[in-house]
Amino acid sequence: MDRIEKILYKINKQGRGLEIGPSHSPIASKADGFDVEIIDCMDKESLIEHFKNDPVDITKIEEVDHVWNGESYSALTKKPNYYDWILSSHSIEHTTDLIGFLNDCDEVLKDDGVISLAIPDKRYCFDYFRPASGIGKIIDYHRNKNVRHSYGTHIEFSLNFCERDSVSSWPEGSDGIFSLNYDASTALTIAENAEASSEYTDAHEWCFTYSSFRLIIQDLYELGFIKLREVHSFSSTGNEFHITLGRHGAGTNKSRLDLLADIDSENIRSVSKEKIEKPKVEKKWWQRLFK
Repeated sequence: MDRIEKILYKINKQGRGLEIGPSHSPIASKADGFDVEIIDCMDKESLIEHFKNDPVDITKIEEVDHVWNGESYSALTKKPNYYDWILSSHSIEHTTDLIGFLNDCDEVLKDDGVISLAIPDKRYCFDYFRPASGIGKIIDYHRNKNVRHSYGTHIEFSLNFCERDSVSSWPEGSDGIFSLNYDASTALTIAENAEASSEYTDAHEWCFTYSSFRLIIQDLYELGFIKLREVHSFSSTGNEFHITLGRHGAGTNKSRLDLLADIDSENIRSVSKEKIEKPKVEKKWWQRLFK
């Protein structure tokens, strides 16, 4: 099953949908016959202009139905309890209010609607050295109604932004050499410019592994912050995992302790199959990283 099939796994393809932030690469495109509306931060013409010099296929950019300026999705679309499904690929990690984002989605979904998420696994991308996000910060940012990334977030994001063998994402089992992209002075400059600007400056606010995200959703539901539960999920392949949420999801069917154990096992650094099979004394993980 490829990534598109996983994202669409619980989607009613005959239903009415909403895709959030597809940019130049829609998953459920109008061209492919989906009854879908698009939310993005720019209209089609602005997206084409933005990406015209990038190595992407701008012919795939579709008409944007709703240009988002920070309002709730219900206020933006004027369609509460309307959509059968929502798709969001590599967006939730950018949100400044994760709980608000999920509740915004829930508000425009039908009672039996679902939201399908593709989310980067921090173990296989430039967030590798950042800690997985904890529920405390997620709740605090929601209570504070954050709409911009903090000064500290920009510093943490920049200081730890890494590449592995000169690429910013890689598959499981990779064993390349890491490098950091920004020094302390540059990280400070990025944070100061973001704070001084009246415009939103993007960053990854949240970092997840497959199990850490599943636990966050379970905790937020049990605590009453969201009404969504896990409907289905696929563990990480490539550099991402996939999870579908809905009001009538059964959840993970795992205890908190079991999910914490899963997170603990995910934190063990893996090496390539070739290294494991070689009859040599294994180096410590940190020796492999900084060879």
